[in-house]
This record gives sequence, C-alpha cells and structure tokens, in this order.
Amino acid sequence: MRRRLLLALACLLFAVAAPAAAQDDGVLARGARDGNAPAWAISAATPAGWTRDCCTYARAIGVNAVLYQGEWSGKPQRVMVLNVWPRQLGTLADEVQADRKRYLQRDPAGKTSTFAVRHPVMPCEASVYQGSDRIDDVLVFCDPGVASGVRLSWSMAFDDADPSRRALLDDFMRVVVATRWAKDTAPAHGR
Repeated sequence: MRRRLLLALACLLFAVAAPAAAQDDGVLARGARDGNAPAWAISAATPAGWTRDCCTYARAIGVNAVLYQGEWSGKPQRVMVLNVWPRQLGTLADEVQADRKRYLQRDPAGKTSTFAVRHPVMPCEASVYQGSDRIDDVLVFCDPGVASGVRLSWSMAFDDADPSRRALLDDFMRVVVATRWAKDTAPAHGR
C-alpha cells in the first residue's frame, strides 16, 4: 500500500503542472497583522465540484479554510484543510520534523514518508502519514518567506482503501501548487 501511495504521489508531481479547472482563484483566507508579520491573504484555485469555506465550518474546527465536496459531513476524510500560523521554528524542515515527531508520538505504529513538492513560488515539503487506524494523511508545509512572518500547510485525510484516492490526491496537489500568499491590503472591516 505504501509503495502505491508514494508512486501515485510521485506521478502527481508531474501531473500538477497542468492547469487546474478552477471555479475561483481569489482570496480564500485572510489574517490580521500579528507583531512583525503583516496582514496576509491566501489565494488558491478551487477544483470544480469543491466548496470553499473560511468562515463557517473552518472557524468551527479552528482552521483558516477548508475545501470539501458535497455536503459538510464533519468527518476529516476528504476535506482539504488550510492552516496558517506565525513563524516559530527556524526552517521549513524543522516544521516537518516537529510534526512528524508529534504524529509518531500519537501513533507509534504509524508510518511516515516525505517528498518534495515543486511549488512555483515557495518551498514546500510533503509528508504522508499512514496510520494504524487505516486512515492516511497527506500534509504539505509551505514557507512564503521571512517577510511574510507566517508558514502554512494544506492537509487531507482519507481512508487507505478509498477508491477515489487518486482523484482526491490530484485535486489536493493542484490546490497546493496554486496556493499564493500576499500582503493583505483589504480594509480591516472586510475580515
């Protein structure tokens, strides 16, 4: 199973260069100025058939944005999750390593692997977590640069035997490589 997942992800690295069918590639989430970090806006293309949410379900579960298909189920599987936080660790590799350590503490029988992501404007690193609960997670950390004052991640969980795995991963990786960070110039009342 692990080899199939890694092979599928490797194939995706080449497939994501193709343009994604997007409903909207506007701002998905915003954050206020925080210390030295300026106010920010994250834009991402949304694949056809996916719903964007920054303010209802995303807030309820404590994240910056979610993308999901169909009706909101409340289950983590098949939901793309965007998190943005102030930079705390020295490097992107430190973020990946800290997350991997936390994952293995929670699930010592879980398996982890990493792969590089070819994002056109910022460095990103991906982890694949294969849980003993038979739920797999793909997590991509990105660093929009020191001036941004933040780091961000996209994640998605799915059942390890999900027949839609390949299509889900295709959509997920297209969203990841289409994600952009920018200083937010919208008026404060627009948040």
